[in-house]
Amino acid sequence: MKLKSIILFINLFAIASLAFPQTEMSIQKLPSVDLRTPDGKIFNTSSIHNDGKPIIISFWATWCTNCIKELNVISEEYENWQKETGVKLIAISIDDVRNAAKVMPFANGKNWDYEILLDQNKDLYRALGITVVPTTFLLDGNGNIV
Repeated sequence: MKLKSIILFINLFAIASLAFPQTEMSIQKLPSVDLRTPDGKIFNTSSIHNDGKPIIISFWATWCTNCIKELNVISEEYENWQKETGVKLIAISIDDVRNAAKVMPFANGKNWDYEILLDQNKDLYRALGITVVPTTFLLDGNGNIV
């Protein structure tokens, strides 16, 4: 299972690298978009940081089987990844307002130790040009999408 998790992490990194090839002119940061915390507070993406360490941002939904599979696999190795790299995973749910109340009970039921945010209107989802979930981004320690 550890090999499967490592392969998943490498694939996520490769996909992110292919999606956003970087040159000095094309470094892309997350757009500044207001999301919601599970308790309903507004959270702007400009506040996302991890003290210079990498961040994984995973877009998911409670109805997305592949999203749940991906987050479950990551969960198995997440503690090791945190110890080795200091990485933080932020799981951004795109469940709409009607289903938003289901997100935290669902995540808690899976024992996911991720920071959960809600993109109920899909504002960040659209700003990043996402068309399907699961979609995962890797940010370097400076907040650049790699």
